[in-house]
Amino acid sequence: KKLKWGMKFSFATGKNRESPAASRVDRPIVIRDDPGIVPIPATEPPLPARPGSPGIASIGSAQDEPEGHRATDVTRLALQARLDQLRERYGIPGISVTILFPDGTSWVGVGGVTDVATKTPVTPSTGFAIASITKTFTASLILALVEDGRLTLDDEVRDHLPDLKINARITVRQLLDHTSGLRDYFFHPAIDHELLVDPSQRWDSAQAMRYVGKPYFKPGADWHYSNTNYLVLGLLAEAVGEAPLADQIRSRFLRPLGLRHTWYQPTETSTTTVAHGYRFTSTAKDAKPIGLSDGTALVPFTSVVTAAAGAGGLAASSSDIARWARALYAGDVLAAPSVEAVLEDVARTKRHQPTVAYGLGMQLVDIDGRRSFGHSGRLLGFRSAVRWLPDDDIAIAVLTNQSRTDPGIFVRALLKIAVQGTRTTGPRTSVHPQ
Repeated sequence: KKLKWGMKFSFATGKNRESPAASRVDRPIVIRDDPGIVPIPATEPPLPARPGSPGIASIGSAQDEPEGHRATDVTRLALQARLDQLRERYGIPGISVTILFPDGTSWVGVGGVTDVATKTPVTPSTGFAIASITKTFTASLILALVEDGRLTLDDEVRDHLPDLKINARITVRQLLDHTSGLRDYFFHPAIDHELLVDPSQRWDSAQAMRYVGKPYFKPGADWHYSNTNYLVLGLLAEAVGEAPLADQIRSRFLRPLGLRHTWYQPTETSTTTVAHGYRFTSTAKDAKPIGLSDGTALVPFTSVVTAAAGAGGLAASSSDIARWARALYAGDVLAAPSVEAVLEDVARTKRHQPTVAYGLGMQLVDIDGRRSFGHSGRLLGFRSAVRWLPDDDIAIAVLTNQSRTDPGIFVRALLKIAVQGTRTTGPRTSVHPQ
């Protein structure tokens, strides 16, 4: 596979940087994106080796890593110290961070608790609601169905979902890159109340679609981030793939990649301990966290996560998400033309001046002068971010069980240490396809 990361276009980096904003008081229930302890070795099965890689055999402890590619013990201690410092500064209840290094080895840092009441500590396998990072899975499934010849990016969605009440001119591509004009149902003024009336109620997509409202603009005329696009894409995937969304994601991605701690909350049960979500009414570090659990295993609670569906219904461990990003953007999930289409679509949306450079289910973000591919996620009680740096072949996933502090703060701070640490161990041969 030959993926050309040298893009044929340039990107403005000013407004696409990870937001340096600090804490903020939670708003109502929306899925929204802003454009730790001791290093514990991951225990998941090894990632597949890529063409040109120097033998990716396992994800293990520091002594298993080849010199010149591993993070030193000093780097790992520095990462944990910085994670602890930031978690304390911003009053994060619980956090899990995985950094995947060029040779496939990883550092997993955790801190805080999954449940404030029981003081259950976060562990490397703890699952968090990943909110809109789910979109990377939904988008990848659509692209896989395109590879299968079951649809094309320029198909009109109503050709496959004739009963869906949306503009007949909306295409698959416009859903993927948020140029459809469909209004975001999570921003309907009445939906917060309806979701909170009975947090344990299960929603379906038809119920959620009733809150879409009038479109922002005509299809293709502009760019506006909207969860409705991915709610519809989930329905499209089920219609075209002739199987439930969860089953397709599991059979195509989770099982082949060995992602054992990722699951689709609306229809699957958790495979590990799950962190409870918390909101705050103050920006103060010592503000009391307000629990959101409805007493079930679905987080933050049943109504909102089932309403999120293909836009935000997955939960996972940080190790699984870091491994997913590296596999996806390095070309181990989709064929090279599909991955290139994901990236090249950024040029199509750029003319609309999106709040963050956006392709087909992917954000392109500049982090201190380095390109990164990934997605962020925000759901009441949870915030998350995953980034893969193609020029360094480093992936990072940050998952938290709070929604007032931007995880981009952790992404930037920890990457500074990780990148410098791997570079000071000696010369490194590039392991991502050129």
